Amino acid sequence: MDEQSLTRKLRDEGFTHTYVWQDPPKAHYPDHTHHDETAHIVLSGELTLTMAGKTQTYRAGDRCDVPSGAIHSVLMGPTGCRYLIGGR
Repeated sequence: MDEQSLTRKLRDEGFTHTYVWQDPPKAHYPDHTHHDETAHIVLSGELTLTMAGKTQTYRAGDRCDVPSGAIHSVLMGPTGCRYLIGGR
């Protein structure tokens, strides 16, 4: 996946703060919120997001967006996850 193109796309959508993050296998973020809307594009591995009573797994190439203030939790897959994050 071309990280530069994905970063450019997020910036074109108004996500002014972008960076790549990597979590180890089975890392878990319990229920939390963010002040900004965030976009997450999975570059490798997988993550499972639970938000608004719905749980969905995202793999390389998938994108999930989390609205500002939304309560959500995340569990990384068995090989961890590397992903591009954008905030606006």
